[in-house]
Parts: sequence; structure tokens; C-alpha cells
Amino acid sequence: MSRSNTSSYYITLLRHGESVGNAENRHQGQADFPLTEKGRDQAQALGNYWKKAGTRFDYAVASPQSRAKETAETIAHALSLSLTFDPIWMERNNGKLAGLRFEEALVKFPPPDFIHLFQPIAETGESQWELYLRAGQALNSLMKLAPGRYLVISHGALLNMFMHAVMGVPPQPNFQGPRFRFSNTGFTTLVYKPENGLWNIQGHNTRPHL
Repeated sequence: MSRSNTSSYYITLLRHGESVGNAENRHQGQADFPLTEKGRDQAQALGNYWKKAGTRFDYAVASPQSRAKETAETIAHALSLSLTFDPIWMERNNGKLAGLRFEEALVKFPPPDFIHLFQPIAETGESQWELYLRAGQALNSLMKLAPGRYLVISHGALLNMFMHAVMGVPPQPNFQGPRFRFSNTGFTTLVYKPENGLWNIQGHNTRPHL
């Protein structure tokens, strides 16, 4: 595929399809859950939608976790798109919460009255600040590439912090401040113009394929 003739960065952020962990109301983090049948259908529907719309990407990168990997491979097959996998796009390391059902986690790890930015989640996981820094590194990895059309397939918490990094809004203690929600196979397209440093958000968490 020939590279787009553009001086701007078009970055599409996509959350994976529904996973077994989503369906079972589990904390996922870096625990590796596959897609459900519904999740596979969501990914296929998006691939078909983009193919019909003539959507093109110059480069696609995905988290290597199963739920993101399978989503990415389904879409890449529909669009005849080559894929790269990079662990920088993995979901937040949520420590000892990984794999626990929500109600079980509340018993084992009741939320403290106050959570500061540098506090590891569930004893051994990434703090809010660490996740923000990793999201910034992920953003920087794209900015090292030439302008073009990029597709990122990742996870909700990481993509939320990616949006924070783009907007220059650091996380707040106690999970206060804005949150950028991504539904299963919801996507956001960002446009960055290097000549003036401006970002434009072209729709957030859209799912026209469903």
C-alpha cells in the first residue's frame, strides 16, 4: 500500500471487541482474555464497514494481548493491512486485580479513601502517573514516524491516558478529572498538524458499524 500524501497525522484509536473478561465482569489489565463471539462479530463488522467506506491506513500497531491482537488481525485481514505489535500499547498493569470479578475485587481490595497519583494499583500495578507516562511514550512513538494515517488497537485505560497526553491534561488524584471512555470497538480519530502543533478530535468513541 502506498503511503498517504499528507503533511498531517491521522490517528485512529480503537478499543478491542468484547472479551471474555468484559462479559464476565472481570478486571482484565494484563490478564489475557480472548474475544467472545460477540467481540469477533464486532471486529468483523468494523473491518467490513471500513472496507466498504474505502478507509485506508498506512500503518497499524496493536497491543499483543489476545483481545486486541484478535481484533487487529480481523480488521487487518479485511483491509489487507500489515500489522505491528508493541507491548507499549498493552492495558494498564492493574496488579492483583487482574482476573478478579468486580465484586470479588471489592472484598479483597476495597478502594482507599484517597488515591494519590503515584500509588500502585492493587499493591503491584501501575500508578496513574506511570500509566500517563507510558501513554506519552506511546504517543511519542507515533510522532517519530512520518505523517500519515495510523491505526492503533489497544485498551480502554491506556487509550484514556493517551487522550490525556494529547490534550496535555495530567491525571488527577482519586481518579478525578476528565475520562475518555472507549466502548468495545469504539474508535476516535485525531488529526495532528505539525506545522502549527494543533490537534483536532474528529468524533470520539464512534461505532457506526454496530
